[in-house]
Amino acid sequence: MDEFFGQSADWASAISYAAAIVGCLYALCAAWVAHRFARGATVPAKSYPAVTVLKPLHGTEPGLYANLARFCAQDYPGPVQVVFGVVDPADPAIAIVRRLIAAFPGRDLQLVINSRRHGVNRKVSNLINMVGEARHEVLIVSDSDIIVEADYLKSMIGSLDRPGVGLATCLYSGAALQGVWARLGAAAINYHFLPNVLVGLKLGLAEPCFGSTIAIRKTTLAAVGGFESIAEQLADDYAIGARVRGAGLKVEISRTVVAHNCTQKSAFDLFRHELRCARTIRSVDPFGFVGLAVTHAVPLSLLGMLFGGLTWDALIVVAALVCRFALQAELDRAFRLSDRFYWMGPLRDIMSFVVFVMSFFGRDIEWRGHRYGVLADSTLAYYGEVE
Repeated sequence: MDEFFGQSADWASAISYAAAIVGCLYALCAAWVAHRFARGATVPAKSYPAVTVLKPLHGTEPGLYANLARFCAQDYPGPVQVVFGVVDPADPAIAIVRRLIAAFPGRDLQLVINSRRHGVNRKVSNLINMVGEARHEVLIVSDSDIIVEADYLKSMIGSLDRPGVGLATCLYSGAALQGVWARLGAAAINYHFLPNVLVGLKLGLAEPCFGSTIAIRKTTLAAVGGFESIAEQLADDYAIGARVRGAGLKVEISRTVVAHNCTQKSAFDLFRHELRCARTIRSVDPFGFVGLAVTHAVPLSLLGMLFGGLTWDALIVVAALVCRFALQAELDRAFRLSDRFYWMGPLRDIMSFVVFVMSFFGRDIEWRGHRYGVLADSTLAYYGEVE
């Protein structure tokens, strides 16, 4: 029996090390892809059509007023309407929107308060209530926690105007206002999400669409069934992108990179958020998600050392760390990331690996104070409010 367990440990160690070596090569490849992406130029807009920005809101969060104000102060030559939507008449975000309306009297800002439900996905239900108030043909949908620059609309219109494009979206980095847990959340986006998406795009294995920004024309939205067609979906952003591609149109990934405001205040908040994201990705691309296992070179090398199957195990751990730090350095440069996270990098990698493993145990998620189950077809089953 001891011999059996010894051989099993040797095999587990060898497999872990082999996967870690693949992960090292992956990290170097991702660094090169990030470098190439950063060298690409933003496509200039040929015209500046009237735009309606839809901002679905639910509650408040740190930095919300400043983030929304950036959308109200866009440097854009054409008409811009911003529609804010809430479901609950007592939502605290209403006061923030009213402050914005008072602060930008010359801007076309509108608040929609409508509690009508159209499906299990509350964000999409909110959008359905809002879109009827949109006066312009071009729609920009963006989550409440997104931070943009003044030329954001110009860049997105340039991407949407390209031939054959039915929808434009963009990558996002992580930004933390304060706190170690928010910084760890931002690091997960910057050093795991971003390289994974870039490599997936380069290899033609990823077909993403991000809630950070969805730019689409009303006619295109109507042709793919409107927001109503995704009202039961967990990954509503991915679903609308898939429908646009199914209609024979392209989903353009803009060179513009916005920022996601990370606000986690505790380890539990961070774990719950990342578990939801992991299970979302797993639900829409299960095989691709499994393939992400090799991206965790540092924890895999540590597992190999734990099983103790090789005498030169420390060299693989060092190699994994060097490759991870090289990737982080290139991502910092390519995306102009301000929060240098090298001293917490290995901890962040281990946490991401734990989330990856835990995502396979169960299909429940928590989202904005509500609990859902993810069904086999990626739709949602509502279980009730979180106690």
